[in-house]
Amino acid sequence: MSARGPVALVTGAGRGLGRGAAVELAKAGFSVAIGYAGNRTAAEECRKICAAAAAAAGQRFEIFAADIGQKEDRGRLVEDVFAAFGDVDALVNNAGMAPRVRADLLDATEDVFEEVLRANLQGPYFLTQACARWMVEEKKADPAFRAAIVNISSISATVTSLNRGEYCVSKAGVSMATQLWARRLAGFDIPVCEIRPGVIATDMTAGVKAKYDALIQSGGIPMPRWGQPSDIGRAVAALARGDLPYATGLVLNVDGGMCIPCL
Repeated sequence: MSARGPVALVTGAGRGLGRGAAVELAKAGFSVAIGYAGNRTAAEECRKICAAAAAAAGQRFEIFAADIGQKEDRGRLVEDVFAAFGDVDALVNNAGMAPRVRADLLDATEDVFEEVLRANLQGPYFLTQACARWMVEEKKADPAFRAAIVNISSISATVTSLNRGEYCVSKAGVSMATQLWARRLAGFDIPVCEIRPGVIATDMTAGVKAKYDALIQSGGIPMPRWGQPSDIGRAVAALARGDLPYATGLVLNVDGGMCIPCL
């Protein structure tokens, strides 16, 4: 942790789960690098909200444009964030996308599959690699340095959706990536954990609101409400802060009990 406090890089932080994570990290005392792909207005709004929520003087909130599905953008993002802040204590891999068109498995196309996998799996996998290399060197130089990596996955890592198979595959891949990076970095005392959100009120779920309203009303979600971005953000902050220092490879379901097996 730098003398000026911890720094977190949150991808896809302009809206939804990423904004929820950024705001809760601000409340926890982190400066935040707010990554976004295209909606600068939303990223600026997130910066203002974070600044208002900041827990201490001296916290900084900067925005960085990058499509993490593109190699060049990932490289530039890492360079720009380290140039601006000097270090990164927590990486939150949140940025991702649903397929632009929900299609049955028999009708899905390879171009959509490739786009979703680049954004949801390849991007965070290699962004983790870039940040982890720096974290390892920092840990070698200063054993007291604390770092953490948090991957935002989904209950879709294990729950099938036949009209968005590419999304499910990408999130299952993120789950395996979490386990791989957790094993690789455990020797350096750098935890890598995964949060699996359930039904959360965001832009991504807005188009299927009626479906999930009905699921809640029918008891399909034991806690009878929509999840909120702040629910995810609080879990992110706990992991980034080091509240569970002996846990790595942890899978944390934040889903209102939706994935509890039931007869």
